[in-house]
Amino acid sequence: MPRTRWRPALTAVALLMTAGALQAPASAAQHTAGDTAVNAAQDTTAAQDTTDYTLDIHPRATGPRIDDTMYGVFYEDINRAADGGLYAELVQNRSFEYSRADNASYTPLTAWTPTGTGAATAVDDGNRLNERNRTYLRLTPDGSAEGTGVVNSGYSTGIAVAQGKRYDVSVWARTDQPAGTPLTLALRDADGAALARPLRVTARGDTWAKYTGSLTATATSTAGRLAVTAGGAGTVRLDMISLFPRDTYKGRPGGLRKDLAEKIAALKPGFVRFPGGCLVNTGSHEGYDAASGFQRKRSYQWKDTIGPVEQRPTNANFWGYNQSYGLGYYEYFQYAEDIGAMALPVVPALVTGCGQNQATDDPALLRRHIQDTLDLIEFANGPATSVWGGKRAAMGHPKPFGLTHVEVGNEENLPDAFFERFTQFRDAIEARYPDLTVISNSGPDASGSTFERAWQLNRDAKVDMVDEHYYRGPQWFLENNDRYDGYDRSGPKVFLGEYASQDNRFRNALAEAAFMTGLERNADIVKLASYAPLLAHTGSTQWRPDMIWFDNTRSWGSTSYETQKLFMTNTGDRVVPSTAGTTPTVSGPIEGAIGLSTWATSAAYDDVRVTGEDGATLFDEDFSDGDARWTKAAGTGAWTVEDGRYVQSDAAAENTLVTAGDPAWRNYDLDVKATKRSGKEGFLVAFGVKDTGNYYWWNLGGWNNTRSAVEKAVGGAKQSMTENGTTIETGRTYDLRVSVRGRQVTLFLDGEKWGGFTDDKVAEPFRQVVTRDGKDLIVKVVNAQDAAARTTIDLGRGTRVAPTARLTTLSGDPDAVNTADDRPIAPRTSTLTGVGAHFTHTFPPNSITFVRLGLR
Repeated sequence: MPRTRWRPALTAVALLMTAGALQAPASAAQHTAGDTAVNAAQDTTAAQDTTDYTLDIHPRATGPRIDDTMYGVFYEDINRAADGGLYAELVQNRSFEYSRADNASYTPLTAWTPTGTGAATAVDDGNRLNERNRTYLRLTPDGSAEGTGVVNSGYSTGIAVAQGKRYDVSVWARTDQPAGTPLTLALRDADGAALARPLRVTARGDTWAKYTGSLTATATSTAGRLAVTAGGAGTVRLDMISLFPRDTYKGRPGGLRKDLAEKIAALKPGFVRFPGGCLVNTGSHEGYDAASGFQRKRSYQWKDTIGPVEQRPTNANFWGYNQSYGLGYYEYFQYAEDIGAMALPVVPALVTGCGQNQATDDPALLRRHIQDTLDLIEFANGPATSVWGGKRAAMGHPKPFGLTHVEVGNEENLPDAFFERFTQFRDAIEARYPDLTVISNSGPDASGSTFERAWQLNRDAKVDMVDEHYYRGPQWFLENNDRYDGYDRSGPKVFLGEYASQDNRFRNALAEAAFMTGLERNADIVKLASYAPLLAHTGSTQWRPDMIWFDNTRSWGSTSYETQKLFMTNTGDRVVPSTAGTTPTVSGPIEGAIGLSTWATSAAYDDVRVTGEDGATLFDEDFSDGDARWTKAAGTGAWTVEDGRYVQSDAAAENTLVTAGDPAWRNYDLDVKATKRSGKEGFLVAFGVKDTGNYYWWNLGGWNNTRSAVEKAVGGAKQSMTENGTTIETGRTYDLRVSVRGRQVTLFLDGEKWGGFTDDKVAEPFRQVVTRDGKDLIVKVVNAQDAAARTTIDLGRGTRVAPTARLTTLSGDPDAVNTADDRPIAPRTSTLTGVGAHFTHTFPPNSITFVRLGLR
């Protein structure tokens, strides 16, 4: 079992300091391999490239305890994270179950190419392997010397093999030939060249049997193919054609891809949240059986994923491909145990999320899912003599896994319907397992009506823990370091189950690191936190950013991976109170031009008017003279003037932004008439437009016309400023007004106040937190700016500290991206000398630095 220790939090008090007001402190010198000492007092950085800060640390004071489980990983089968990724199977579509339910381009022979002179046909009939593995391959060889067979192309570029490595191959087969049917299993390159000595077996009998062997690669290739060929005549049926590297994680047959499993393990995660994510609670909640018509688009139901792999039913993946379930609940529990992490499964609540937003009203089905969840807990924790504990034991693990947490639901956008069902799950679980923590959630975003309602329901019901999810731009993370400072200490704890800044550049990792200092400072509220998503195959990416990237042979950590690893392996036991100076800032009014846009919608705009606060007309457009004053900034969509209105007619185009006016406009009212003609959403009316990556827009009828919000874009990454549940009617003309005064914005819809906000949060680039790790203090400083941060560090009079400290630093170009061939952002270790109770250190521009001080 992983270590468990919850930690209390402390609100940091920012001390605004003025440049030049500091006494000269003792200096420290830094040594790295091959470097000479650098004395802070002799820093030659140009004055304009350096900002001065103070950092006061109080080692004798007590802050929140930090649990060993605070930082973990969230695993979801997205971006080919399972099949073609962590699950080491090299054959794609090994059981011929692919179908259009998974992807419109799929057939049962996707990734397979027939060879030879006979026939190769995918068949779904009574001769199948079993009821839950319904399609198989039928070969009818014609007696030719060439034989009849199929060739599998693997995932992406092909099957990757390395010279001298062994690969375990297997196939299920049955034949109608009394003397048997010879089968040849061969590894070859894309051009047909042999990559291993072939394996020859003879299938015997007209009942299904498994045939196994191994192949040793005689050459290295990233474009390998597995060929299966039948000789003779008659009919032979094949299924579950499989190829695994012998060298899997911990050497388990049919196990995990070693390099990926080791990279995750190197994070030393405190927990593993699985299996999702959107694939948990989307689709039908029926079972895979005759009663449901063998439903192929189902929510993730754990019982489908245990037992022999050939008996596990297939399922469509929400992210557009197939799930074999070769990587299932037993394997998740086993892997979490292997890496010393707490297993944290997520089960569906019978309310779909991720844009589907449907509540299933079927009491019998709900009772079945609640019982399935109770059975899951027995599977994890029950003795081997129990029904489900016995199934776990039969799979090779008689000892219980020790499950302590279970989450019900994921990102439901119908908070009342969700909570009604969640309450029934919670009551049933707590009645039988009162010590288990049942986790709820707050919907798909960091704010808004769904978030507020969900939190109210959770607080009122005294839920133990609430899962928050948000993906935002780096500006938001820099602005919201104090997000959890004001959370109710007597209310539910927070599980930050999914978060990331919206790119994989180092500037995103810097913003995430700055935010994480706030998570640690509030460790009495934020009990668990995991970046998401975890894995991404370069050849099949549905979402970015991602923590670990891979192709068929290589894997590498993103800049966010390096950041998460630094925090996760240097967490500490308890927060040490500390205060730091802030960065001098100057905040002017919102300035910018105006714009119109659409998203998967056709709309018409008219009577666009901009009026200054003094009543002067700055811009007046009725389109009677065309659209010469408008710039097609996004370069998408089909904009034309029709009957005196500006019409965007392409109902499929996304972000069709056109702009007009002066980027220096400030303190103005924007009026416009807008009419939705067709499509999925509503209108996008932009203001404060600097360029195509920096603007505000009023998104009315967004998210498939389920809600509306004002979004702020900085560097192309958007964040919501205010939102509500407004939807837009097709054919109706709306009068819209945006009133901008200073940094305050008020919005009116048909003459009524719709909402407003004040954009006055400061994106503080200098953030820190200090934790205690045994006798060490870990000073964690994030400097997310182009200036160096010359920092006076004061540990208080009488504090005895070792004269040298260990530094670990991530620094570099904020636009740097780690790739398979180049890792510009990697940890650099060094030694800092001349350390005392009062010393100065200059933190590099765009850096994350952990200073480990030894207390005496």
